[in-house]
Amino acid sequence: MYQSTSMKSERMTKVAVLGGGIVGVCSALALAESGVNVCLIDANKPGQGASRGNAGVVSPWSVVPQSTPGLWKKIPGWLLKEDGPVSVRPAYSPRLLPWAIRFFKQGKLSRVYEIADAMSAINASNVDLYKHLLGSLGHAKLIQDSHYVHGFRSVNGASLKTLDYEIRRQKNADLELIDAETLSRLEPDLSPEFRSAVLIKGQARILSPGRVCEVLVERFQSLGGEVRQSRIDSLTPGDSNAGLWEVQTSQGSISADQVVIALGVWSGNLLKKLGVSVSLEAEHGYHVEFPEPSVQLNHSVMDMDLKMVASSMEGGLRVAGTAEFSGLDYPMTEKRLVSLIHGARKMIPGLRDIEPNVWMGTRPSMPDSLPCIGSIPGHNGLIAAFGHSHFGLMMAPRTAEIVKSLVLGQSVDIDLNPFRIDRF
Repeated sequence: MYQSTSMKSERMTKVAVLGGGIVGVCSALALAESGVNVCLIDANKPGQGASRGNAGVVSPWSVVPQSTPGLWKKIPGWLLKEDGPVSVRPAYSPRLLPWAIRFFKQGKLSRVYEIADAMSAINASNVDLYKHLLGSLGHAKLIQDSHYVHGFRSVNGASLKTLDYEIRRQKNADLELIDAETLSRLEPDLSPEFRSAVLIKGQARILSPGRVCEVLVERFQSLGGEVRQSRIDSLTPGDSNAGLWEVQTSQGSISADQVVIALGVWSGNLLKKLGVSVSLEAEHGYHVEFPEPSVQLNHSVMDMDLKMVASSMEGGLRVAGTAEFSGLDYPMTEKRLVSLIHGARKMIPGLRDIEPNVWMGTRPSMPDSLPCIGSIPGHNGLIAAFGHSHFGLMMAPRTAEIVKSLVLGQSVDIDLNPFRIDRF
């Protein structure tokens, strides 16, 4: 995945990677494998935040942004449903409004195609990158080839003529429309309520996102990379003799010539102290995981009516979904969990009657579904690598390659303008 670069015999001056999610971990590893002296800093154990709780889908064809033409018409109905896929805490609505306006503006047809091109540039090679990386570390079994099954409860629900599938087909995705009988053979434990489906082929699924992060961190440390579990308090310009930047943490200060900001949704607060404004919103996502569930899915399955994704993993059967806008520090909402549990049993009625493990994490969402990747204007040595929304697991390996190139002063082989931090 990451190729070593010819360098001087001494290791480079320390680079601080702030944030231990999958993007930060991949970036730190890519740099360490290139001989860079790296310190990875996070308040929590690396890889155990939002990166641990996702649905495990790795898709080269995740090229459709969240905001699409006509979406605004569906939002009111979703908000009125207790088990709807989107929820907004009423008291938070005024703060969300400026971001929401930008979000809906990104849904213009011409803009959607531009965003799809940028998403493809980051996602197109993700399966191959993960297979190479995990295979080289002796953990190839953590990723499996898979279809992405989009299931519909109506016979006519599935169609390859809709915008999202048309965009995927333009990116050469292999799509197949199947009926209920074929779907039942493919996924016998899925509810017979599903009457049609679209298969998106050429994908993969991660069987334990948390374990993948652990494996990558272990490799990073074996190369001499430092992991510091500390709260990050602030970032300030440093003494040029010691380093361009000083990272103040709960365990003291760290000097670094370059800093990679991969703190997910917390990146905005840190950058605000430097006078950098980012249109970044906290979007809570949930999952419920049923241990020893007595049923098995052969592929990742998305319930297109409930907007939930189910996948069999090492820890059991996981169902993930919902987009909740309630503010960065708002606690877990019980009704979101109840709706996920109900949806899981509706999707897979043979689930054993057991109490699931529950989880909530916070996605860092930009209005255009694109992350911020690149050097931060006006701040020499500061590199953005955050804002990956629903696509952090998928986009992490390619983001890491770009970060490595930027740190080493190498050319980047894609246009980074769509990912500029100051685009809004």
